[in-house]
Formats: sequence, structure tokens, C-alpha cells
Amino acid sequence: MTSESSLNLKEVEELANALGEAIGNGEKDEATRLSQRLSELAVVVKVTVDTRAYPSDSIKLKVGVEDGQSQMGIPVTVEVSTDMTIADLKDKFSQNFGFHATLQRWIIGKRLARDSETLYSHGIRKSGDQAFLFILSTQAVDPLTRHLQQREEEQQRLARIAESVILMPRGLGADVLTAPPPKVPPKVPPKPSRGWTCKICTFVNKPTRPGCEMCTEERPVDYQVPEAYKPDQEEIQRMLQEEQANQIYTEAEAVQRERNFLELLQTDDQGIVPCLTELECSICMCPVLPGEGATLRECLHSFCRDCLQGTIVNSQDAEVSCPFADNLYNCDKKLQDREIKALLTDEEHQRFLELRLSIAESRQKNSFHCQTLNCQGWCVYEDEVNEFPCDLCMETNCILCKAIHKNMNCKQYQDDLRIRAENDLAAKQTKDMLEEMLKSGEAMKCPSCDVTMQKKSGCDWLCCLMCKTEICWVTKQARWGPNGPGDTSGGCKCRVNNKLCNPNCQNCH
Repeated sequence: MTSESSLNLKEVEELANALGEAIGNGEKDEATRLSQRLSELAVVVKVTVDTRAYPSDSIKLKVGVEDGQSQMGIPVTVEVSTDMTIADLKDKFSQNFGFHATLQRWIIGKRLARDSETLYSHGIRKSGDQAFLFILSTQAVDPLTRHLQQREEEQQRLARIAESVILMPRGLGADVLTAPPPKVPPKVPPKPSRGWTCKICTFVNKPTRPGCEMCTEERPVDYQVPEAYKPDQEEIQRMLQEEQANQIYTEAEAVQRERNFLELLQTDDQGIVPCLTELECSICMCPVLPGEGATLRECLHSFCRDCLQGTIVNSQDAEVSCPFADNLYNCDKKLQDREIKALLTDEEHQRFLELRLSIAESRQKNSFHCQTLNCQGWCVYEDEVNEFPCDLCMETNCILCKAIHKNMNCKQYQDDLRIRAENDLAAKQTKDMLEEMLKSGEAMKCPSCDVTMQKKSGCDWLCCLMCKTEICWVTKQARWGPNGPGDTSGGCKCRVNNKLCNPNCQNCH
């Protein structure tokens, strides 16, 4: 640079300083003269307003923060001054909240603010004024911006290196930059991480926060809090409050469980569970007041009591199903016995029990009903059982003869039955029934004593109750001859030459 240019630059600096004093003092003529002289020199100058011209009081600015993935803005209040530029505001947010300046876009008064502009120029004058901050994701930043950010970080690193370089004389008085002798740096533990970055809003959270402070997004599962990290007092207070809140929640949950258990015990003692809310019965479509409806235990469907009572009374099944049904679903859960008993009167409940017994008897394969007139007693018999002592009428039934014959065995009863059949209509009906069973194969005559007998179930081996003759049900012949077991001359040839006595023989004798 020439000496002349140096003199001109010095003059420019003096003129610029004098111009600033003249404008500040309100000297219009002097300011005009100085401005004219500066324009003649044709040197680029910049005129800025001194911070003393702005109000000195700080104000609270309301900021709505949002990013490209958020559904709604997050309100933040920050303390600023009206002389602060947008660049200063970006630096403040970068330091306080972790959003880099290159990711921030400020909108004030429906206009995108530039870094050189002040808050005052955008009308920010008092506490409560509003601004809007849009945060770009790191992927959305264009390559040039990311390059500038990296360049800025490199310049900062170079500046730190330059600070460690000292000036030392070398040669003929020449001053050059030389580095000091290398020193072995002491081992310093690694600086703890600033925290974890939210994937949604890019906000940098403190390491121990379980969720994002801005958008409540959960902390990444793979993030580990650094061992060397020491939380500050504010964070310690927050963690204590979270621990207390968790303890209060746990205690409240335990109290609620105990209350639910006590309510369950009270409900279990009741025959029917009342519905405590107002409902519309899905059967009669009538409104039901709280406490007047009933809730079924198995499926939790609720109805009015009259409809449930009618469902039970009109049921033709031993088990009553829940009456709930719609276009998509038919409930198949069953009413419990205590619910049925609580909904019916004593007379209705007795009829229902009788119907249930009748249905059970009709569906049972080996059932036998007591032969006493109007007696409701019945039993399920097995092959070796031939008598049924009824507990209701106290009479003993002969299952083989399907009759009650006191003081007589089956042969005496059947002989007496043939004699009485000529004059006794009931005896004739019983005799005809036995003869029909003989014709259909349900019964047979003993080949030894001629008593009528029948096979109830089980294998094809029978033993006559009167003469104890062993009989083959398939061949209707004696199993053994006169010489007893082993004598195959009785008529049944089962197992002779390893052959069955009949193709239908079940081969169990």
C-alpha cells in the first residue's frame, strides 16, 4: 500500500469519527461538510447506530419454535435487548438451546429477518412481542451452508492453534513464527458430551434427560450417559422431582389396586353385579338408570334385569347364553348359577332346575328314570349295575326288567307278569314292552332258565342273575358246555381254532 493511500485512509478514519460526533451532537452543517468530503474520497464506509441510542431495558420476547416434522409450535420466552441483531439472537439461541445458527430461520412480522437487522427495526419494542423461529433439520441444510459451517469450525480451531504459537528472534533481527519445544500434554479425561440430539427437532438435550425438552421425543435407546458427566444443580433438582413423582405414582397405583381388590371382594359376595352407569338395554332398547341394570361376570355385557329374567325363563337349554348379539358378533358366554338364582323368583328357579335335570337326562346315553309314578329321580348306570335305589321315593328299581318288583327276583316277576297280563292293563303293557325288546334284539332269553335279560353296554359277555350261566350276547348261546370253562360244546365257539364265534363279536370273552 502506498504512503498516499495510507494518508487517505487515515484521513477517512478521522473524517468518519468526526462525522459520528457531528451527527450525535446534532451539528447539521458540520455533518453535511464531512459527508461531502467522504464522498469525494470514494471510500467504502459503514454507518451504524450506537447501542446507547436504543432503550437500555431488556425485554422478554415470546418465540414460537417449530421444525419441519412438528405438528405444533413450542413456546419459548427469551430475554433480549432491542439493539440486538438477528445474528446476535441466533448466537444466543445456539448457546442456550443448542441450535446452530445455520439451522435457524427467524420470521418477525411475516417477514424473513436478515442477520444484520436489529430487533428494534422489526418492531420489537416491549415485553410480550412475538417472533417465530423455524429450525431446519441437519439433512435439509444445503451443502454450501454445511461447508461454511465446517469452514467456521476450522477457523476457530486454527485460531486456538495460533494462540499457542509465540514470536521468537531468529537470524538478523527478523521476527518469524516459531513453535515452542514440544511438550507432552498431561492426560486429561475426555470432556463429557454436551448431550443427546433429538432426531425430531435437532435440539441438544442434557445427557440424563429421558425425553426431549422441546418436543418430548424419547431419548435414543442406544444412548449411554457418559460416566464422567456430572449434572448441574438444576438437573439434580429435576431428577429428584422425577424420582418423587415416580414414587407418588407407584404409591397411588398400589392404593388403586387395593381399592379394586376390595371392590372385587364386595362384588363377589353379590349374586348379580349391578351396573353403576346409565345404559340402553340392547334387547328392549329402553334406558336403564344407574344401579337398575345388571352386568354379567363372564363377558361384562349389561342389560336391564327384566330382559335377563325373560331370557332365562324362556331358555330351553341347560346352560343360558348371554343374549348380546349384533351384526358382527354373537356372545357365547354363559350366565353363572348365582346370577340365574338372583334374577329368578324361588318358583321360577325351581322350574328352571327341573328343566335342567330333564335336559341332562335326555342327553345322557345310559340314563334310567325311576319307575315310581311322578318321581323325578333318575340315574346313569354302568354295565355291572342292575339296580337303582332312588333317593327321592326310596324305591329300588330293577334296571333289567325296567320295573320295581319288591320281594321277587327277575324270574318270579316275569312269571307273575305273564299271569297278571290277562287282566292287568299295566302288566300287559310291561309284558308287551319286554316282548318288543326281544324282537328288536335289545333283550334275550337265558338259554338255561328262560328269564328275559338285556345287555346295557360293554362287552359281549353276560352272566344270568338267576342261574349264573355265562352267555355270549352275539350267538345267544351258553359260553361253556356242561363241564364248565373250557367246554366249547355250549354253542359259542369263540376262540376255537383261533376264530371268532361271529363276525360281530367284540372278542372280549
